[in-house]
Amino acid sequence: MKYRMLENKKILLFCQYFFNYENKIKGKMEELGAKVSGSVSKKTDYLIAGEKAGSKLAKAQQCNVTILSEDDFVRMFV
Repeated sequence: MKYRMLENKKILLFCQYFFNYENKIKGKMEELGAKVSGSVSKKTDYLIAGEKAGSKLAKAQQCNVTILSEDDFVRMFV
């Protein structure tokens, strides 16, 4: 049985590092049970935000979404 630490968590990737590896990172997150999203909503659990997250960061803050830096995400889940 796979360890699924992100089971049913909705995650939005918005950071420079992950753009270069988006398919690989998305696949790994899905293996851990995450649902990778393209937009922020009140149902989003995590926003992985880089330096230029812009309006998605503002929306995540309004929706009380947990915001992680790329480094935070890697330390917690990779």
